[in-house]
Amino acid sequence: MLPPELPPLPALTHAEAEFIDRYLAVLDQVGRINPARGSDTYAALRAAQALASHAATLRDALALMHERGENRIHAATLARALRALDGERRAGRVTVPRANGS
Repeated sequence: MLPPELPPLPALTHAEAEFIDRYLAVLDQVGRINPARGSDTYAALRAAQALASHAATLRDALALMHERGENRIHAATLARALRALDGERRAGRVTVPRANGS
C-alpha cells in the first residue's frame, strides 16, 4: 500500500523555507518535552537541551529574512507549507490531550 500523496510545497524563498524547517524543528522538540504526552524524563531532558540550539537556528533564519528585506510573513503561504510538511500533526503533539470521557 502506498502512503498518501502529500500536497506540493508552495513556492518559498530560501529564507522562508529555512524559517519553516527551523520552526518545525522547534515544534518537534517542544512536542517531545510535553509533560502531558511523555513518560521518560531523560527523553524530555534531551529534547529540552536540543530545543535551545533549534531555537537559535530559528532566530537566525528570521534574522536573515529581515536582513534580506523579507519583512513580511506571508501566513497563508507558510501555512500551506506547514500542512504539506505534516505541521498539523506535529503541532498536535504540543497540545494537552483531552481527558478520557470528555
